[in-house]
Amino acid sequence: MAETTTELARRWFEDVWNRRSDETVRELLHQEGVGHLEGADVVGPDQFLRGRAALLDAFPDLRVSIDGSVSEGSDVVVRWSATGTHRGDGLGLPASMRRTSFRGMTWMHFENGRIVEGWDSWNLGKLLQELGAPAGQAGAV
Repeated sequence: MAETTTELARRWFEDVWNRRSDETVRELLHQEGVGHLEGADVVGPDQFLRGRAALLDAFPDLRVSIDGSVSEGSDVVVRWSATGTHRGDGLGLPASMRRTSFRGMTWMHFENGRIVEGWDSWNLGKLLQELGAPAGQAGAV
């Protein structure tokens, strides 16, 4: 039996973020799928993987939890929270070694079991300020 869109979205967060599975990215994200992320749009798995690598470089112990989800037809909205320790320079800031948490929401649109478009909303600017970014740099990543 095919997975529901809610199951696919949950698998995305667990496999892609917590298990670091590149294979799941390539399986679930359409080759021309567009991700509207904080500060930039990415198209396809390769661009997404580069962006994920930068975040994981900054937070190698990143863990994402699903706090809730709502689905209707081909769309799923996931409310999530994340924790991690800023141990790397992947966000363009020297590692601060600060433990931090942040939360956000991701809206995913699926077609034929694959993500074709997604929108992330979370406060990257606030996170960068907490990690010591100059006021003008926060949100510019």
